[in-house]
Amino acid sequence: MHPTITQMQKVVAKGDAAAIAPLLAEQVKFLPPTYFATWTGRVAVAAVLGHVGQVFSDFKYRRVMGSGTNWALEFQCKIGDLDAVGVDLITLDANGLIAHFEVAMRPHKSIRALRDAMNVRVAADPAFLRHKSALS
Repeated sequence: MHPTITQMQKVVAKGDAAAIAPLLAEQVKFLPPTYFATWTGRVAVAAVLGHVGQVFSDFKYRRVMGSGTNWALEFQCKIGDLDAVGVDLITLDANGLIAHFEVAMRPHKSIRALRDAMNVRVAADPAFLRHKSALS
């Protein structure tokens, strides 16, 4: 398995943006499951993933599939008292860093709960709001 993927499995559920950032390419693109938008850039994506890691509980990767630059990591977690499953679709760049990170999840009520929990976190984090305003 690629070392970036191995390390990502160790840090993503901890919600530690500082540990996630070194795994991301400078212009990484992140497509969340909660709405149709793309976050771009290491700092912004690390901030988003850091918050998501703190919203999820009982997070674990169930299966990892892929090789080379293309990977799919199936996960399960809880969002509050709701169960969720999903897949992280990851593309690595030539340097082995995450260049593209897309998340697909189900069921819909869990995605809604994730969106609601993230909105609460955003409202309480001025640094995160700066990243969000950069999307506009």
